[in-house]
Amino acid sequence: MNFNHFDEQGHAVMVDVSSKQETMRTATAAADVIMSAELLAAIAQKSVSKGDVLGVARLAGIMAAKKTDDLIPLSHPLSLHSVSIEFDQDPAACRIQARCTVRAFERTGVEMEAMTGAAVAALTIYDMCKGTDKSISIANIRLLYKEGGKSGLYRREEAA
Repeated sequence: MNFNHFDEQGHAVMVDVSSKQETMRTATAAADVIMSAELLAAIAQKSVSKGDVLGVARLAGIMAAKKTDDLIPLSHPLSLHSVSIEFDQDPAACRIQARCTVRAFERTGVEMEAMTGAAVAALTIYDMCKGTDKSISIANIRLLYKEGGKSGLYRREEAA
């Protein structure tokens, strides 16, 4: 396996993308937040004491995607054209899925930005609710979809 974030001496390096063609890049990532049924209902009813949990988590996820190059050492600073955060509530599984979609016309992909946005949205849900339910967990941060660039299209097959 070839890891392109290391030079011949094994030193970490930022990949040189200067010769790559700019193309439209899109990525969607998700993170699952598992909690009690009571807390999930309180979030849906916007009755958590700290306020609109999903509204704040949406803003946090968008901000995080925009700051990915400050958080992930070898990622490139990108000019993002669109960042969206959506939430799917699944009462049967006591879960909220935070999903982040990022688009940019760039020389490198936006997968890390999408994953960072989804992860921070999930962390913000935890932060706003930890006083109510300490058993909240965050799981399964993953890339769902990407397109653009030389590797083309990727779509994760998820179990229903």
